Amino acid sequence: MERKNILFISSWFPNKIEPTNGNFVQRHAEAVSLVHNVEILHAIGDFDQDEKYLFDDRLINGIRTLIVYYKNSKNPVKNFFRRMKAYKKGFSKMQKPDLIHANVLHNNILFAVYLKKKYKIPFIVTEHWTALRKINAEITSKIIKQTAVIIGNQAEFILPVSNDLLLGLKDLGIKSKMKVVPNVVNTQLFLPQRKADSEFTFIHVSNLIPRKNPEKILDVALNLLDNGFAFKFQLGGDGNDEIINKLKNKVADSKFSDKITVFGIQTLNEIAHRMGCSDCFILFSEDENQPCVIAESFASETKVISTNVGGIEEFFPDNAGILLKKVDEAELYSAMVRMLKHDRNDDLSFLSQYAKDTFSQEMIATKFSDIYAQVLKGLRS
Repeated sequence: MERKNILFISSWFPNKIEPTNGNFVQRHAEAVSLVHNVEILHAIGDFDQDEKYLFDDRLINGIRTLIVYYKNSKNPVKNFFRRMKAYKKGFSKMQKPDLIHANVLHNNILFAVYLKKKYKIPFIVTEHWTALRKINAEITSKIIKQTAVIIGNQAEFILPVSNDLLLGLKDLGIKSKMKVVPNVVNTQLFLPQRKADSEFTFIHVSNLIPRKNPEKILDVALNLLDNGFAFKFQLGGDGNDEIINKLKNKVADSKFSDKITVFGIQTLNEIAHRMGCSDCFILFSEDENQPCVIAESFASETKVISTNVGGIEEFFPDNAGILLKKVDEAELYSAMVRMLKHDRNDDLSFLSQYAKDTFSQEMIATKFSDIYAQVLKGLRS
């Protein structure tokens, strides 16, 4: 397929206010840029700026990325119209795309509907939002669900990152064609690095919000150490200062500060190094779709203990680790004991091969390219 001009827009995208929000979208764009000409446009409100609109136009990892900041207000209607105007202003500075690759069926993506109506530019949507899972239908607001259906039924294709999410989108009443395309992992960056003679290491990386249960994981780790098990534990991510300090204080108050490291926001390279030096990744979430961190663990030949929620089981090969039925600290304790007793000399190359075959930039770029070709061919026929 010849190189096409693809414009990524997203309801979530890393920016100066939320540096890691939607970083999985950025990674999808980077994968697509291997075979197409990609630009990224994002708009977000900032309460602290004086100007109505500010343009941050730069090259990030080889991709032109334009983020338009608009002056935020406490009026959501005013903010929506400012956001749409910010997108229009930004779009006027971009090359004309052959196709829009939108992300997350929030009202931001009404801009993709506008571009389709005004300029006949088709759009597809990759969906990541746990709020749109079938299991969350009753707690997700009516306006969010209605907006998702309106936008979703205008899209040429919807590409949820798990089949669990696909079923949720269909249940909402979205009739567009759908196909699962998972999140992407840079398998050249996430590589095994641990040494068999080093101390067994568990790791948890997330945004440390309550539904990820970082404190519960820490409590179980401290309990294990107190009962004489030997290991190290790395815990952290891009959580706010309050939770990070709370975790650090809990470790400082224990007698195991030499065994547990609590860290804040990291670069992707730093996360890859920590992951590659670890034996087991722990995810203890109440709700997920298809977490990048599990795919990154597999690429690093790091086994996984995870709650079996969302689409996790869909992308969890045999002997990759342990799936827990629910958030239960006794279950997690037992699973960690099983991991500690397991032979560390097992050949785990099947995990990195699975990651390459399923999540690598080349594989994901090919899947997206096939969808782009179908959409653009359909327009010509």
